[in-house]
Amino acid sequence: MDELDQVLKKYATSQDLMDQIRYVAETLSMEFEKWDDRYVSGPSLYFLVVAETDFEDYTDPLGENIWPTDRCKIVHDSLERFRRVAEDVAFRRDGAIIVTGDGTIQRQMVRVRSPNPTEVPAVEYLEYPDWMGTKHMSALETSLRKNVLWAITLSEENGRVTTYLDGTYQDYPREEIGGRWRPD
Repeated sequence: MDELDQVLKKYATSQDLMDQIRYVAETLSMEFEKWDDRYVSGPSLYFLVVAETDFEDYTDPLGENIWPTDRCKIVHDSLERFRRVAEDVAFRRDGAIIVTGDGTIQRQMVRVRSPNPTEVPAVEYLEYPDWMGTKHMSALETSLRKNVLWAITLSEENGRVTTYLDGTYQDYPREEIGGRWRPD
């Protein structure tokens, strides 16, 4: 079993964690009612779910932008508390939110540096669709890094929620969020 398989096995519940984060991002997208208003930005989120707390090699602290860990430290503790804090952060702060594979949220929000091809060779082969802005391109590139399990974004422009895994992405435009369970 190679090192990546061991990491993924160790964090086999990362799918559940990603689902919870995506659910909250989708909820915030659905609850925001001003997507069509001119000059209005909606909620914006960028989560990285990482296998280890060793992410300093590719991130920089983003000043005063912090996740209020005194209000919510672990995603799994209370989905409603996590949603409330995520909503506050989505409207008032900027940067990537780091969540370790066990669900612990790091206080300091970060700027994620783009990998160069010597660090992550596959990055030079990525193709970016026209709708991707810098946050989405960063998430796609960062998903190729060894200890990054998932990335999840919520677009402030149109409410699109996207998940990223190993240089691939699954896109959920706002009008498709919730599928058959979506209220009309």
